[in-house]
Formats: sequence, structure tokens, C-alpha cells
Amino acid sequence: MDDDRWAGWPERWVGTDCDVRTAVGAISREVKDGFRYDEVPWQRFRHFYGPGEEIPGLLTTLDSGDAEAADRALRQLWMNLHHQGGTIAVGALAVPFLLRIAATGRPELRARTLRLVAEIGRCQHMGDGSREGLLQVAEEPLMIEGSTMCPVDWTIQAARQAVTDDLHLLLPLLSGPDPEVRSVTAYVLAAATGELSHVSSALQFRLAKEDDAVVRVSLILAIAQLARQHQDEHAPSWARDLWSDPGRPPEVRIGAGLAWLCLITDPAPDELRTLLTDPGIRQYDDLLQPVPWLTWVDPTGVGLRSCIAEMLTANIPETALDDPWGGGWTNKKSSPRRRE
Repeated sequence: MDDDRWAGWPERWVGTDCDVRTAVGAISREVKDGFRYDEVPWQRFRHFYGPGEEIPGLLTTLDSGDAEAADRALRQLWMNLHHQGGTIAVGALAVPFLLRIAATGRPELRARTLRLVAEIGRCQHMGDGSREGLLQVAEEPLMIEGSTMCPVDWTIQAARQAVTDDLHLLLPLLSGPDPEVRSVTAYVLAAATGELSHVSSALQFRLAKEDDAVVRVSLILAIAQLARQHQDEHAPSWARDLWSDPGRPPEVRIGAGLAWLCLITDPAPDELRTLLTDPGIRQYDDLLQPVPWLTWVDPTGVGLRSCIAEMLTANIPETALDDPWGGGWTNKKSSPRRRE
């Protein structure tokens, strides 16, 4: 950034053709609903492996009647728009169309399509199961994506606004028949930036009726993420009421315990520490691994255990980091977030 092109960067780009937030905000409802890809400025931005103009073709194939071709297209979209856990500007342009394809397209690809939307609108969080990081969405303001020089947080802001603009497509999916879709829908809704009381109420309403363990935890973490991002002062007491109630299902208490730890900086009380370090919790490692937040913490199948260990051992001297369960397993530090 030594030459004159970068003078005043990134402030000079705000509101210009280089600002992906402006580009996404200019896409009309008619263009989105009509899949009028030719009216979207894909050419302004690259994906991780090539020009942005390639994305509409993949979206068209994803929405086609050819099941195998649609699956390949979705895999390619994941590769192009979510490289090593990072997000890229052209992905935000794709979000409105991915949402419409997810809502009306092939049911077997719905969950994976929605998950891609969620990852486009979130900072790189692979391996971060900390109290600060598990529910973190925004990126550092000056973090850039190297091939476009666009601030990563601009992409995240644009994608989150696109999600908020299309809540009408997402909210009905919370009551659909597929628990995986319900779980991932909660993950996407946690990125909303507007109509927060409406979204949170919908998540709470679903939680009261939900009987699937993975979906329950996803709903709890989604409610907590919204509360954390928007500083809801009532959320910590809500989470505490859930985890401290022995009459609640174990997965609800576990999810609420993680949520409480992410919502507040106080040390974990003995009651919560006892709950989360009970040897019986280990049986929930496999059961809750599909929870989207936990999947990325440790893809080997111990995302829950990694989160608990990291959250409960934060600010404890290194010499004291013994196995919280007393069973020979030691704390696994989260890996640093990489940037290309």
C-alpha cells in the first residue's frame, strides 16, 4: 500500500464501487426474486480462485434439476467463497440468491447452502472455542482480503444486512421437518442486524417446542449471539436460569452454560463448573458435534469438550491446566486464526 492508489484507504472507498456493502445494498428485491444475475456487479470482485463473473453460473446450476450437478456446484461455491475459513466480498453478492435457492430449491442441499450463507457473514473462527470467540461475528476493522483489498468486515456487514433483508425467507425454516435445516437456520439468523426482537422471539418460540438436542443448543447459541452482539443486558440471567435448572434437558443446560460463559466475564461459578466437568458430559461430544458453532471449533468430534476446556481454563495459570474432568485429557488450546 505504498503508492497513491491506497492513499486514504479504506475510508476513500466507502460508498464507492469498491465497497461491497454499497453493491449488495443496491440489489433490488425484483432482481433478487427474479434471479436477474446480469444486473449484479460480479465483475467488481474476485472469488478466491478466479473472477466473480463465474459465480452466477454456479448459482444457476445449484438451482437446476440436475442433482449431481447441483451438488458439484455447491461444493465449488464453498471452495470459491469460503477458503480456509475466510470470507470474500463476492460471497456477499451471492447471499440473497443462496437464500432463495435454499428456501425453494433441492431439500437435500438446503442445510449446506444455508451454512455457506452463515459462514460468508462471519469472521474466521475455526478452532476458536473461547468465551470471547465462540459467538464472535465481526472482524478486526483493518483485516483485509488479499486478492480484493476489501476489508473483511465490510463483506461480513454486507452479508449480515442481506440476511436481515430476507428474514421472511428464513423464519419459516425454523419450523421445517428437517432438524439439520432448523439448526443451521438458527445459525444464519444469529447474524441478523435488524428486527432483533422479532428474530429473538421466533428463536425463543421454537426453543420452547423443539425436541431435537442439536437444534436446542443451536437455538440457545443463536439467541445468545444476537444478545451479545446487541448488548442485551437481560440475556445472562436468561442463560443462567436455563443452566441452573436441573429439570431442564441436559443439552439445554450445557448449551445455556456455554452461552452464559460467552455473555459475561465473571468466573464460572462452582455450580456451572460442576455441571460442565461432570464425566457424563462426554457422552454429548458426538451428539452435539453437528451444532454449527461447535463443528468449527474442532472437526475431529470434540468441539464441545474443547469449548468447555478452553472456557473453564481461561485466565488460569498454564501450570494449572490439568484435565477438567480428571480423566487424563488436557486442555486443547485453540489454533490461531490464519489469514492469506
